[in-house]
Amino acid sequence: MSSTPKELRYSKSHEWIRKEGSNIGVCGISDHAQELLTDVVFVELPSIGLEVKRGDRVAVVESVKAVSDVYAPATGKVIEVNTELEESPDAINSDAYGDGWIFKLELEDADELDSLMDAAAYQKHVAMGDN
Repeated sequence: MSSTPKELRYSKSHEWIRKEGSNIGVCGISDHAQELLTDVVFVELPSIGLEVKRGDRVAVVESVKAVSDVYAPATGKVIEVNTELEESPDAINSDAYGDGWIFKLELEDADELDSLMDAAAYQKHVAMGDN
């Protein structure tokens, strides 16, 4: 069973975001998503400075099973990427919510996060098989 930290917000496409400070969002893919992908072997990170709207493709995660797009869970500008994933993409498998974070956004509107699912809603979404 995958973990679903309560302090995060989740998108239907299985990205998570954790607010840091007043307008920074740390983003990655959920534990459920990494379980479906299995062994992550490569991550295509976004460019710093990239401006994205919620739902835009931001990154790509490649596993032994599939190649999967990673979408922006909120609107903003990419201000940092996890370069550790270039050498250790499997950090997404071992610590999806910690060392496996993918990028940080400077949020255009932090209130946008309120429209994402909380942990309970995301668990229900996953249980219903809305993958």
